[in-house]
Amino acid sequence: MYKHILIPTDGSRLSTRAVVRGIALARATGARVTGLFVAPAATPIVYKHFLPVGYLSPDEHAEMITKAGAHHLAAVQKAAAKAGVPCDCLTVTGDFPAEAIVAAAKRRKCDLIFMASHSRSGLPALLLGSETRKVLHESKIPVLVFR
Repeated sequence: MYKHILIPTDGSRLSTRAVVRGIALARATGARVTGLFVAPAATPIVYKHFLPVGYLSPDEHAEMITKAGAHHLAAVQKAAAKAGVPCDCLTVTGDFPAEAIVAAAKRRKCDLIFMASHSRSGLPALLLGSETRKVLHESKIPVLVFR
């Protein structure tokens, strides 16, 4: 059925649950997985919950992205190893996570994107947008949404 599944993660609890389920699907279908972490592009200002909290040099920001990616993707690698599913992982940076997810799936020749949806609605959905909705709109390959 599926041979290569892309599983994006942002490290949230829901995303971590989606990783486990996506890997279970990969195991059931004999697929391999690619874990993906999309970090915002480096800027001199560091934000936390949309508030500026400090400044970093480009090298410091790159190191922070590398550490965050390694941390979040370690969960993907661990779950895949436990399930006996072949796995590779990558961290990319970009201003538009949905575009980065679709591009990674295309570049890696994935035949499914398995991702979580935080199911925001109303004003939060308008303000924050829905990366899942954008991936669904932009992707030419199937997207399976975990809630």
